[in-house]
Amino acid sequence: MRYGYFDDKTREYVITRPDTPLPWFNYLGCEEYFGLISHTAGGYSFYKDARLRRLIRYRYNNAPMDIGGRYIYLRDKATGTYWSPTWMPVRRQLDTFTCRHGIGTTTIASTFVGISAEVLYFVPMGQNLEIWRLRVKNLRDTPANLMSFASVEFCLWDANDDATNFQRNYNVGEVEVLDNVIYHKTEYRERRNHFAYFTSSAPMKAFDTQRENFLGVFNGWDSPQAVAKGACSNSIAHGWAPVGVIQSELILAPGEEREVIFLLGYMENPNEEKFEDQAKQVINKSRALPLIKQFTQAGEVQSALENLHHYWDALFSRFQVTTPDEHANRMINIWNAYQCMVTFNMSRSASGFETGIGRGMGFRDSTQDLFGFVHMVPERARQRLLDIAATQLETGGAYHQYQPLTKRGNDAVGSNFNDDPLWLILSVCAYIKETGDRGVLDELVSYDSKPGSEQPLYEHLQRAIQYILERTGPHGLPLIGRADWNDCLNLNCFSSEPGESFQTTTGKDGKVAESVFIGGMLVLAAHEMAELADYLGNKKDVDFYNKVAADMEPIVTSHGWDGEWFRRAYDDYGNPVGSATCKEGQIFIEPQGMCVMAGIGLKDGKAEKALQSVEKRLATEHGIVVNNPGYTQYYLHLGEISSYPPGYKENGSVFCHTNPWIMISETKLGHGDKAFDYYKRICPSVREAISEVHRTEPYVYAQTIAGKEAPTKGEAKNSWLTGTAAWNFVAITQYILGIRPTFTGLSVQPVFPESWKEVTASRLFRDVKYDIHIQRVGPGNAVETFVEGRKIETPVIPLPPPGTACVKVEVKVGSPK
Repeated sequence: MRYGYFDDKTREYVITRPDTPLPWFNYLGCEEYFGLISHTAGGYSFYKDARLRRLIRYRYNNAPMDIGGRYIYLRDKATGTYWSPTWMPVRRQLDTFTCRHGIGTTTIASTFVGISAEVLYFVPMGQNLEIWRLRVKNLRDTPANLMSFASVEFCLWDANDDATNFQRNYNVGEVEVLDNVIYHKTEYRERRNHFAYFTSSAPMKAFDTQRENFLGVFNGWDSPQAVAKGACSNSIAHGWAPVGVIQSELILAPGEEREVIFLLGYMENPNEEKFEDQAKQVINKSRALPLIKQFTQAGEVQSALENLHHYWDALFSRFQVTTPDEHANRMINIWNAYQCMVTFNMSRSASGFETGIGRGMGFRDSTQDLFGFVHMVPERARQRLLDIAATQLETGGAYHQYQPLTKRGNDAVGSNFNDDPLWLILSVCAYIKETGDRGVLDELVSYDSKPGSEQPLYEHLQRAIQYILERTGPHGLPLIGRADWNDCLNLNCFSSEPGESFQTTTGKDGKVAESVFIGGMLVLAAHEMAELADYLGNKKDVDFYNKVAADMEPIVTSHGWDGEWFRRAYDDYGNPVGSATCKEGQIFIEPQGMCVMAGIGLKDGKAEKALQSVEKRLATEHGIVVNNPGYTQYYLHLGEISSYPPGYKENGSVFCHTNPWIMISETKLGHGDKAFDYYKRICPSVREAISEVHRTEPYVYAQTIAGKEAPTKGEAKNSWLTGTAAWNFVAITQYILGIRPTFTGLSVQPVFPESWKEVTASRLFRDVKYDIHIQRVGPGNAVETFVEGRKIETPVIPLPPPGTACVKVEVKVGSPK
């Protein structure tokens, strides 16, 4: 069942009914000011940090869902009837409804009682504000006298404190209304450096800034008392719950259309000021007024909208493909690339499932996300790498998360997730392959953000490897620490009572848990370091890192091989996890993908066997599950993974993030049809046809899909912010299509389905446009490569002479019959 359709020409998903299975979200903003917006105008906005600079309140886990947002009410003065053109929050049955979620824009339109209304939401480039453009048209044969009420509920900045510290917050709310602008200045007397504002291009007929005056004590957002009676009360908030409500009058002749522009913005004064008088203590509004004047002009709004479109045009044009599959085209060219940019901005901090409070940027998360956006914004990717590396610990370990506003490691979450540091190596290498920027390795970067601890980025990478080498267990495998990629596989850590902090145990024999997954990852990272060292001409390091990989590989194949697949780990008692000898959790996806991607088992048949076991034991119509059988009870020695029911989250769901590892692994064995089959099983565009089962947005990847042991198998959760976005982009573009950056040039080595006859691509690589035409001439994956008509003997296209604008590449795939 579908609730809308893809409009590929306009790059929008068009939702045609408001009652989607869950709120379907989009993101506004791509620099420092951001917003989440649902298809019915729910969501919130923030500046840089979703916890510390929250502008709008939002209520997660509420009933009804999706409460809090950018709400506009229309009221017919003649009848007293009122409604929301965005359906929520009034939920009146509208005559027509559409929501067009676009790239950085959302447009919600409806008709009701002869009135057409459309609201466009977006954040202009270079600005810390959002625009709501309301267009109202009278479709009646008689004049319409309407009142509009545009509303936001202000958050008191720190979203965690706002939701918990009521003894303080009910007393500190402050607003000011001056010259058609509502200023939210809570904390201004304390911090004196930031405020929010809400204004309109139309004159205020009235306003409210105290929520109780607008809603009433016992009313909800679906029935505000001020809207019901048709008048705000000009209330000024003193504590309690400050809001911004702007009431305007719209008198429309038959067929007439009016446009009203609303602005919600954030302003920060450059320096803390000392206030000498009450007038200055209110707010320094002088810096906001020019922006308000500019963006309440219709022409300026249209120009800003066009600039935003041009920005995204430029990003997407860096990589465009045409394949025989419409779903692959749609995802690569538009939605997968877009989602990669959103994960760049958000990491895992703010979505319909992440509150923006408990998590900042993730060390592992953000380094992996880079794989998907580095080709679009290489200069910003560079800065992201330096920011992440600065939170690394001097041991070579890493904080698991850091706050984007402060760029400090998150002590509450801590470190000791032992795979984390290795992801820095993979992401830095991906960046240099894309850009050729060796100079980034010489950048001086601190450890733990401590002044005076700066060392070249290259040393940070070396310490990451050393961190693993210094922490190996009785089998010689890397210690897992608190967890590896699966945060919930806690083989050393447990909590005896709810709420207690994790404690480390060394097990009954004094051993510590080991990770086969990290063993495979160390081999992969060491190979990357050896390639990087070779690119730098550092023979000593080439030899060292090749030896690291050569030493670890036989340990993995000896102690990590279970006979038909790679084991997952060894627990704190020395017992295997992910083995046929286990009662539950006999096989896991992670080591199969990581070990084969690292090249382990390719020559002796272990890789082939492991992937056959994946297909037999883990693959389902909805994707590949994490483990099987799922754990049916809680096991203290396994930790949080067994706290989930079978088929959900880390315990047997389709954890989509790891599925691309299997896709990539299948291409390494030459299985293009199998790799693409797995790609389509979790592809959002494909799953649109079962939206009533899938439930989350059909245009972006979700983190998990309920597995085969779950009663709700096929149901997705935790959409938008997931490493699935970057890894699927890598799997389809770099391995199935085979267009892959290397240190020395662009490689084109496809492993796509046998039925595909032709693929074209346009790829900007190191400021040169590559026009690529791939043609299948026979079965198999052998390639012949022609550059500007001349055959080359390698699939890696040499870098052209400086000043070259475009390179034409012809690739023939397969062996001619």
